[in-house]
Amino acid sequence: MSATPGHRIPDFGRARLAGRELGADIDIATKLRSYESYRWRPDDTPHPTLQLDDVSGIPFLVDIAGVEEYQHRGRLRAADHDIYVTVTAAADGYEEYCQARLHMGAPTHLVADPVGPPIAVARACTAGSAHARLVEIASEAQGMMIHPYMGIEDVWELAAMLSVDAKAPLHVLAPPPPVTWIANDKASFDELVTRVLGRDALVETRIGRDAKSIEANLRAVAKHHERVGLKRTRCASAMGNAVFASRDVASERGAGRAVKEFLHRTEWPKGEEVLAVAWLETDLSPSTQLWIPPTGRGGPRLDGIYEQILKGKEKVFVGSRPSTLPDAVNRELGTCALMVGAALQELGYVGRCSFDHLVTGDVHGDFRVVFTECNGRWGGTSMPMSLLDRLIGGPRPAYRAQDVVYPELVGAKFRDLLELADDVMFRKDSGRGRFIFYNVGPLAGHGKFDVISIGTDQEDAERGILEILPECLGR
Repeated sequence: MSATPGHRIPDFGRARLAGRELGADIDIATKLRSYESYRWRPDDTPHPTLQLDDVSGIPFLVDIAGVEEYQHRGRLRAADHDIYVTVTAAADGYEEYCQARLHMGAPTHLVADPVGPPIAVARACTAGSAHARLVEIASEAQGMMIHPYMGIEDVWELAAMLSVDAKAPLHVLAPPPPVTWIANDKASFDELVTRVLGRDALVETRIGRDAKSIEANLRAVAKHHERVGLKRTRCASAMGNAVFASRDVASERGAGRAVKEFLHRTEWPKGEEVLAVAWLETDLSPSTQLWIPPTGRGGPRLDGIYEQILKGKEKVFVGSRPSTLPDAVNRELGTCALMVGAALQELGYVGRCSFDHLVTGDVHGDFRVVFTECNGRWGGTSMPMSLLDRLIGGPRPAYRAQDVVYPELVGAKFRDLLELADDVMFRKDSGRGRFIFYNVGPLAGHGKFDVISIGTDQEDAERGILEILPECLGR
């Protein structure tokens, strides 16, 4: 939507009404009824929290190196008296690092036997010694809260099972699956944004369910834009995207070949919606980070606006940094995000949520802000943001968070990384140091890990990733 700096006034009444109307149209109340007894509310009795990073609800993650180790990101939220479960073992030395250098408490870490794919962590918690121990903990504490990466069906089924087996109340801090998928399915989310802000708040989009209609949609969008894209509706980190020059898909033959290759590559299940979209010419793809409490407990909270660091023509997410965009752009982003967040809240959304946007035009004059998708879950920007809030009391410093890959570190141990970067690592006790490491499981197999670089200003934070870290690692 076009914006005149400083002139937009948020209309939360309209946003909430849009959420209620969509809820009525799809009978959301009936769909949520079976989840009601397990939904978390702020006045629930405090209980141990199970931090669970299960990414199995997101399809087509095969191209993300080391994704089976991402489940250890649950440790970033875990503290004393919490539990986090993984199927793979933690990197040697990582727990000691979290406790001794970052002072992140001493939670209980359970390693479960896999039940299905290794990324299906919630399913692994339903059997074996991990399940028995969770039942014991919930029974002794007379309850448990589950705080998952994403409110997928497996998580809610686990809550129901643990509640019965432990004879104790279980609550889930996440939206129930019907609301989770309104947020995370790109077609459903487009419908919500249209109701709240109008069609101009989105890029041109056409939706098809079969190859022929997808081809026709791609050619139709290509008539108005230099580049176009195809998107699977439930993928993440651009894994389900493809981008084309419009001239290459203008003909029936070109569009047919592009669609056929895309559907095969992304293992498309027949009948699932696929979006043909305008691929706008801009390098500005900010994200807005929200926390959404239960209905009646205050409105959504805007926790930050970030510039995403993207790689390649498909714009694959690799990291983020606090927004340096003009105040007028940030205000517009924040207002639009809070309005859509208010509509989600009316539908029953609870917990962490973020929106991806594009900004086109003159950021110092006439600009346009549009939504591209919703991440109804924790993610690559919210995790380091919240970790910094946990480690640093007060305003967030300038920083850049990013996953990095060093092929020469394949086979290295986490302790090797600590030794190489010892002089510039952040330490909680002193509040000094530059680098914070996390998601280190993929290090040995792929030379990959995530890092936060703190700087005296944004330029210094960028220098940490681009110059200082490579020097420390001998590149």
